[in-house]
Amino acid sequence: MSSPKLLSIIELGGYPDFSGLYRRLGFVPEKVHSVRQAQAWLKKNQPAIVVAEFHFDPELRDRVSNLESLFAALQRFAAHARVIVFIEKAHRPRLEKVMQRHPILGALDYPVSEGLLERLLKQAAVAET
Repeated sequence: MSSPKLLSIIELGGYPDFSGLYRRLGFVPEKVHSVRQAQAWLKKNQPAIVVAEFHFDPELRDRVSNLESLFAALQRFAAHARVIVFIEKAHRPRLEKVMQRHPILGALDYPVSEGLLERLLKQAAVAET
């Protein structure tokens, strides 16, 4: 059995590179730098986990955040993938709106705790078995 893939979407960054953690937990990490790149990657790959940053933009007319486009691609190409979100604490009420329509395994506030991220990843791995 091959190792599960983990897609990390790093649009803004500003937190540690968790690739070592992902590998240590048995995932094969892949990194992209936009939801658009993630959509293209998802057409060819089936991740077990997607880690993405939540961005709210009041200028978006038809979406609450950057995640709606991601979830559309996941529903089409990788419906089983679990999603972990990194978020500014002040934007949590907006994330709640997204969570009413899309399943999110967990959301971690900045600064992202490696220990909490590890716990969520282990929870996802247990759910897969």
